[in-house]
Amino acid sequence: MAPSKPSAKQVATAYFEAVAARDVDAMMEHWEPGGMGHIYGMAELRAPDGYREYFGAMFRTVPDLSMSVLDMVAYGDKAAVRWGASGTFSGPGKFEGLAATGASVYIEGIDMLTIRDGLIRENFAYTNATELARQFGAAPAAGSFAERAMLSAVNARTAATSLLKRATSRASSS
Repeated sequence: MAPSKPSAKQVATAYFEAVAARDVDAMMEHWEPGGMGHIYGMAELRAPDGYREYFGAMFRTVPDLSMSVLDMVAYGDKAAVRWGASGTFSGPGKFEGLAATGASVYIEGIDMLTIRDGLIRENFAYTNATELARQFGAAPAAGSFAERAMLSAVNARTAATSLLKRATSRASSS
C-alpha cells in the first residue's frame, strides 16, 4: 500500500511553521519546484529562487519577525491561511529596495494555497501593501498632512491631464 500524501491542512501548517521559524530551506521543502507565488501589490515569486531571495531579504531586514497563523480553512487541495506578522525593520540590507528604518511593524494577510501531491503549487497572497509601506516609513501616515499633500498633488495632475485631453480633443475637432 502506497503511503498517503499529507493533506492540504498538514502542508499549510508545516509551511507556516517554517515561515514562523524564518527557515527558508524548510519553507522550500513544501513547494513544488517552479511553483508560483503571487503576493498582490508586492511580488511575483517562483519557487525556489524567488522565495529564497524575497524571504531571505525580509528575514534579514526584520530579524525579529514573528508570524502566527490566526485562522486556517482547508478543503481538498486548497488551504486558506489568515496570518499576522510583527517585527522591527532594523536589520542589514534592503527589503524591496528600502533600507531598514528601525520601525516596528504589524501586518495581517491571507494566503490561498493550492497543494497537489503534498507540495504547494501556487499561492495567492493578499495583504495591505500600502499599510506596510506606511509602517516601514516609505509612505506618509494615513490622514497626515504629508498624505493630504500627496493626494492633492495627484488630484491636481489628474485635473490637468483631463483639461489637456479636452483641449486637445476640441482643437482636433475644429
